[in-house]
Amino acid sequence: AKCPEKEIIIFCNPEITKLEIPYEYWFPILTAKRMSKKVQVVYVKNEEETDILGRVLANALPPGTVVALIGALGAGKTRLVQGVCEALSISKDNVGSPTFVLIREYQGTKRSVYHFDAYRLQNSVEFLDLGVDEYFDSEGLSFVEWADKVEDAMPDKYLEISVFPVGDQARRFTIAACGELDSSLENLILTEWQKVSSPQ
Repeated sequence: AKCPEKEIIIFCNPEITKLEIPYEYWFPILTAKRMSKKVQVVYVKNEEETDILGRVLANALPPGTVVALIGALGAGKTRLVQGVCEALSISKDNVGSPTFVLIREYQGTKRSVYHFDAYRLQNSVEFLDLGVDEYFDSEGLSFVEWADKVEDAMPDKYLEISVFPVGDQARRFTIAACGELDSSLENLILTEWQKVSSPQ
């Protein structure tokens, strides 16, 4: 993983790395095994562009897609879901973090959105006890914040989006197909983002 501030390449053991550098630098090393070989990267300059990325996802994701959202507290996971919901005519004001309620359900114009938060859960069993399989098998879009805590409960195919703060509102999003998910979805998302994003 490359540390953007120090411009160094880190090849050390992840367990050692966790003790030496911040979460946003060692976490990609731990998640690399779950990702496809090709990872798409999107940079946004502010929250408005995060909303635009959310709109891209709302239009590009096939029905029934499960999205694992990875990132530290305050990274922008919920903000991204708000952008998706807004594109589906769900008021952003009604979309909040499901940390304490664990699941939030939203009915959009084209499809439903299911928003999960595994932050307070102890293990994958507790997550499965919420009945997540029923949501995952539906036509709605499912977003799981802190999915790395319940990886064993994730379906056979899902999209993983990791969020890394690189400024006050600027973020780096890495997008990767996991398991049996067709990696062409990553390319579609990047292509659609390039069409609507502001010039760099």
